[in-house]
Amino acid sequence: MMLRVSKIKLGFPLLTQRLASFEARKKSVIEKAAVDGELRVFIVAGEVSGDNIGSRLMCSLKKLSPLPLRFHGVGGSMMCKQGLTSLFPMEDLAVMGLWELLPHLYKFRVKLKETIDAAAMFKPHVVVTVDSKGFSFRLLKQLRARYNQQHLENSAVHFHYVAPSFWAWKGGESRLGARYNQQHLENSAVHFHYVAPSFWAWKGGESRLGGLSEFVDHLFCILPNEESVCREHGVEATFVGHPLLEDINLVRTCKPQESKLEGLSKYSLPSDSTVISVLPGSRLQEVERMLPIFSKAMKLLKDPFPNLVTLIHVASNSQVDHYIGKSLPQWPVPAILVPSGSTQLKYDAFGVSQAALCTSGTVAVELQLACLPSLVAYRAHFLTELFIRYKAKIPYISLPNILLDSPIIPEALFRACNPSNLALILERLLLDEEMRGKQVVAAEKLARLLHPSESGMSSKLVHYSDLDSHRYTPSNLAASTILSYAKR
Repeated sequence: MMLRVSKIKLGFPLLTQRLASFEARKKSVIEKAAVDGELRVFIVAGEVSGDNIGSRLMCSLKKLSPLPLRFHGVGGSMMCKQGLTSLFPMEDLAVMGLWELLPHLYKFRVKLKETIDAAAMFKPHVVVTVDSKGFSFRLLKQLRARYNQQHLENSAVHFHYVAPSFWAWKGGESRLGARYNQQHLENSAVHFHYVAPSFWAWKGGESRLGGLSEFVDHLFCILPNEESVCREHGVEATFVGHPLLEDINLVRTCKPQESKLEGLSKYSLPSDSTVISVLPGSRLQEVERMLPIFSKAMKLLKDPFPNLVTLIHVASNSQVDHYIGKSLPQWPVPAILVPSGSTQLKYDAFGVSQAALCTSGTVAVELQLACLPSLVAYRAHFLTELFIRYKAKIPYISLPNILLDSPIIPEALFRACNPSNLALILERLLLDEEMRGKQVVAAEKLARLLHPSESGMSSKLVHYSDLDSHRYTPSNLAASTILSYAKR
């Protein structure tokens, strides 16, 4: 028995050396792509906010990569400007909710198979999915299953006589499949998902994180504390910061803020106008549900605010664009459409507005960072609303309220989202300086929360390019992580 123990002790340094040697042989994404002379990235986004994030990431990858890039996948107009030819219109995936999804299930299955087949044909070095976790996670899971199947079909049958003494070592059993998995995963695409699922919002949400590591190699988190929780559950993650920080920086550096009077003159509005920005959503289903409610609320505000004008922000979605254009003749007060595509134009519109009415979503953060007092509204199918009431573990729906743990932004949800209640809250928001001031003061605190800490951040930014690659932005940090990533 003593002899066996001594052999184990003598053999341990050799085992350590072999493991270290194996670790050293791992290549980064860019090193593996160098063999092919190009970096192939398959990228998928399913809605407008994801299209914005995806386009910024593509731009950063092009700046930072020492190799030519080739993109393929699914995206919207912003990603197409960066060089993507989308497999099909991104709007085909822009459905949210439970009951709302049922009529689209067959189409989703068809699009999922089409996307999986296209990714397999493309042979990417990297697969990036952006938000839209319902579609994204099914895609990544089935792609990983296909890699496994292809590896099994192409590999020899291996036998080993005498099992390793896994029973002698702590964690030995868990390593039984590690070598096989490592060998075939080294040759498969690396999977990244941008925007962590909102596990913090749902009962039992954290317990569902553990399974992600089977098909997601690395997760890009946009909110504080998400990274640490993901890592605790075995998912590699990086807090890159919220993508909207890039918009704020862009607007601040483009030109000095003009006065409100100059802004009103740009829109040909009288100086005594009461201006409300209206943001009904980016998905057709939510715009169809919310815009009629918003319209009735504006009608109720005509009497207390006779010079009311609305700036209706149109998302980068052709279906939404068409629907809003068709609804405009019935809009009860003067309205100006603010088209998508220009960050500066959007923030100019925020700048001339006294308040905003928006459908719940990323835009609530955008309005808060722009220091525009806002009201967040949300309605869904009644079954979806019942599910949210039963499963949600947080009292708020808008991200600023969640992060600040305070009802800074008023919310009108479900049955409370009706025209008379919206009009009542908006009237107060326009007249109550204390209520408005709380939102403006909270904006700076929110911006700090959405920004990663400076310590160690610069070390994560690779310097493949002579351009200003070392400057922190969420997309630069995400792109750097992708290029330097080596599978564990």
